[in-house]
Amino acid sequence: MAAHLQASLFDQADEIGLAPLDGVRRTVLGHGAWLDALPGWLTGADLLFDELVGTVPWRAERRRMYERTVDVPRLLAYYGEDDPLPHPVLEQARDALSCHYAHELGEPFVTAGLCYYRDGRDSVAWHGDRIGRGAREDTMVAIVSVGDPRDLVLRPLHGGGTQVRRPLGHGDLVVMGGSCQRTWEHAVPKTARPVGPRISVQFRPRGVN
Repeated sequence: MAAHLQASLFDQADEIGLAPLDGVRRTVLGHGAWLDALPGWLTGADLLFDELVGTVPWRAERRRMYERTVDVPRLLAYYGEDDPLPHPVLEQARDALSCHYAHELGEPFVTAGLCYYRDGRDSVAWHGDRIGRGAREDTMVAIVSVGDPRDLVLRPLHGGGTQVRRPLGHGDLVVMGGSCQRTWEHAVPKTARPVGPRISVQFRPRGVN
């Protein structure tokens, strides 16, 4: 699978690893929601991107929308609770996040969903992870991004607030927590700007989708 990634000038590491999580910074969104961010948490992110492109069993999906079946505008992969992840650093990342957020979350992150945005035409529409417990309980979704940055945009579910925009790529981490999945929506919009490919890895607790 071809991928043309512009390497980051700020991540020239020749090994894939993780930085400490003590640099995480929190933004209070309102309505009980918050967003944590740590740019460049994963070092050697461009190396990991290349490995994931070549080793993950990516699949294209079609979904029913507005009385017709359409292509999902990104490639997908999913790793359940008992599935080995496609690279050891992702296992380390999941464990580190589970430990760091243990007091607030009260349970570990157990699943990983991967999205491969091949270019600016790939996207994900406005949504919250409200299938399962996220529809009625506070929870967390942690996202690690490798590849070219793409904007993650958040807005209040019922309007009346300011959108929040975070460019994510090259090893950046964000964690959406509190009521975020119930009271806010998030999206990765299409863009006409020339952008390279990006992979996002979403870690979730059991029963959150």
